[in-house]
Amino acid sequence: MDFDLLVHEAWPAYEQRRIRDGWVLRYAGGVTKRANSVLATGAPADLAGAIEAAETFYGERGQRCVFSVGPGATAGLDEELARRGYEVVDPTVIMAGSPRSAVAAHEVRIEDRPWRGWLETWWAVDGRFGGSGLPDAERICTGVPAWYGAFEENGVALAVGRAVPQGGTLGIYCMATRPEARRRGFARTVLRGLVRHAGARSAYLVTTAPNEAAQRLYRSEGFEVAGRYHYRVR
Repeated sequence: MDFDLLVHEAWPAYEQRRIRDGWVLRYAGGVTKRANSVLATGAPADLAGAIEAAETFYGERGQRCVFSVGPGATAGLDEELARRGYEVVDPTVIMAGSPRSAVAAHEVRIEDRPWRGWLETWWAVDGRFGGSGLPDAERICTGVPAWYGAFEENGVALAVGRAVPQGGTLGIYCMATRPEARRRGFARTVLRGLVRHAGARSAYLVTTAPNEAAQRLYRSEGFEVAGRYHYRVR
């Protein structure tokens, strides 16, 4: 699977500019590096010129220049960015597989659009991205068709997730559990609910490399490491 493209399509920046033999400059108010970074695949004839064009693009928007360096990244890009003083941040694991079609332990609410409680829970856990905040995050989330799942208790979404149908596979995003509700199986409940709702036989997700607890959960549900990526930031 082309994970670079899948992630790009499932988490779409609302401003995109294509340059230099396939590179895509992505901007979405600074919310998440994924939507505010260069998708640098392909082989630009002038690597230095492409990097400088990206730096100009983000500089005009008051943002640091960020490159996503994934499985299909331009050959030699990582080394060139290191030479220019770009630091590595947020190493990420891509996990994929045939998720087990197990019944969720609790009822999962699933909607075609994120509701306020879903957004508030996701933002409370992952709203560390800067930018103009929740409105930009909602705009990114709703940029493509998706399902939004949550385990709710007393009207509060304690755990949430987002599932994006992408042809023959399903992208799982925005898995988040409120701190007071962790270690109670709610993330597993949401994951299973989304997978069963989608009828997915193939799925993938991404999680930060240091988050070993999440990786153990996903392995127990049929996912294995299929790739890695990181960001270069200056």
